[in-house]
Amino acid sequence: MACPPAAQSSLPRQPSVKVILAAPDVSRVVDRIAHQILEKTQGAADTVLLGIPTRGVPLARRLAARISTFEDVTVPVGVLDITLYRDDLRRQATRAVGPTELPNGGIDGRRVILVDDVLFSGRTVRAALDALSDVGRPASVQLAVLVDRGHRQLPIRADYVGKNIPTALAESVKVTLAETDGADEVKLYGGTPS
Repeated sequence: MACPPAAQSSLPRQPSVKVILAAPDVSRVVDRIAHQILEKTQGAADTVLLGIPTRGVPLARRLAARISTFEDVTVPVGVLDITLYRDDLRRQATRAVGPTELPNGGIDGRRVILVDDVLFSGRTVRAALDALSDVGRPASVQLAVLVDRGHRQLPIRADYVGKNIPTALAESVKVTLAETDGADEVKLYGGTPS
């Protein structure tokens, strides 16, 4: 039995979900970023990729693999844990501190490209810059992100962006990757369906 029109309007609306990038799109975006890194860094010479957990780590590994495929260049990959450098520790539940793993040869005097899945307020990147200063002194630091959704609170921008997704503050972007979630996909949650 269908609800009368008056009853239908009082039912809560479910937030909309939109797939922004499907698995093949994610692969293409990673390939594009890898090519951009090769172009902008003169073949990735003296470059290190540091993934920011959680999803920045597999993205960094994928970028290194694609760079190796395109140019037969091995780009060292590491992990940069930022847990203790976050400015929201007092407001959120305690997080487990993860390992920071620098590649052989470290980062001193090298170009470091920080890799993350979503760039939003810029606070994660600020924490990563603080963490980076405690483990070495790179020649330069760049940023690669799969998605830039805007709404920056700090003056931070990415050097390599897979996809710019204009969003409302009430919306959220969720990246899933095969290595951490079983599938590659980027979804936009929020708003209400019309």
